[in-house]
Amino acid sequence: MSLSRDRRRILYASVSALLVAAVLLIALVLPAEYGWDPLGSGAALGLVGMAGDDSDSLRLQSEPWRTDRIVFELQPFEAVEYKYRLTAGSTLLFYWQADDEVMYDMHAEPDGSAPGYSESFSSGRLRVSGGRYSAPFDGVHGWYWQNRSVGVVEVTLETAGFYTGAIEYRDDREFYYETTVRSETSAQP
Repeated sequence: MSLSRDRRRILYASVSALLVAAVLLIALVLPAEYGWDPLGSGAALGLVGMAGDDSDSLRLQSEPWRTDRIVFELQPFEAVEYKYRLTAGSTLLFYWQADDEVMYDMHAEPDGSAPGYSESFSSGRLRVSGGRYSAPFDGVHGWYWQNRSVGVVEVTLETAGFYTGAIEYRDDREFYYETTVRSETSAQP
């Protein structure tokens, strides 16, 4: 009789341990390691995506590394657009600032798209913005800024990345710019 009772205890402990392991797997491991959070517990505990996504950690580029810095002076209610030619997957690091708040739209036009078509990634009213942008498709990618104030506003843009050149759109005209290619001889430690 005691052997049967011991077997039931072992079976009960094993089933309980299996259930606890399943709950921990679903509630903690899957959200932290794989970003799948069926119970919402990973989001509540800040675990979602903890392991990170290694698939995008290294991406080799075919274009040379370039840098660019440009300053725009915008009269009241004047606008300018400035874009870079990027291939899909190319990276652009950017930082821009303005003397006063400006309306902006960070957007891109895919190669081969209908005239006037663009995809917007960020828009609003800011004085400063910066970050990393990875081109989702081949095309021209950049910003539109508009001065909505009654005074002159200066916008300064600094970028680095894998692009082939820059285009300014202002007053229904296009201006093409060469950007600085960084090479082994021009790089400073």
